[in-house]
Amino acid sequence: MNYDYCDTPIGPLLLAGDTSGLEWIGFPEGKGRVEPAPDWVRDAQPFKAVKQQLTEYFAGSRTTFDLPLRPRGTPFQLKVLSALQTIPYGETRSYADIARRIHKPQAVRAVGAANGRNPLPIVIPCHRVIGADGSLTGFGGGIQVKRFLLALEQGNTRFALE
Repeated sequence: MNYDYCDTPIGPLLLAGDTSGLEWIGFPEGKGRVEPAPDWVRDAQPFKAVKQQLTEYFAGSRTTFDLPLRPRGTPFQLKVLSALQTIPYGETRSYADIARRIHKPQAVRAVGAANGRNPLPIVIPCHRVIGADGSLTGFGGGIQVKRFLLALEQGNTRFALE
């Protein structure tokens, strides 16, 4: 597995994968923090397109990602991750909305758990999932980062991380 870092307004994101696809994006803090395994090799080459697209996203000029992805998970988790990718830029959906989208309306908690295990946050936009009452719920990079990403997508470029 190769890895490198991408500097962003929310801190350095760890990128991991290889030339066949991106497998992990790790936050610098929070439960979504990922550390390179001892056998991983630091190599910037496989991540040039990822870094370019993340830079464009944070600059507000990219609304979708076009990258080879290799998310890992159970068939249910992969179905949830696929549904997350249909949430339009700048919009949000509830966990119940995602459960209905995958034809499992009673699986709201399981959707939440799968959302929380997303190995490719930002690119697979789990930050766009909120509580049914509109509240911001858990996020691997922390609620403040989730708030920042949603504000960025809604054109509120004055929002800053504290």
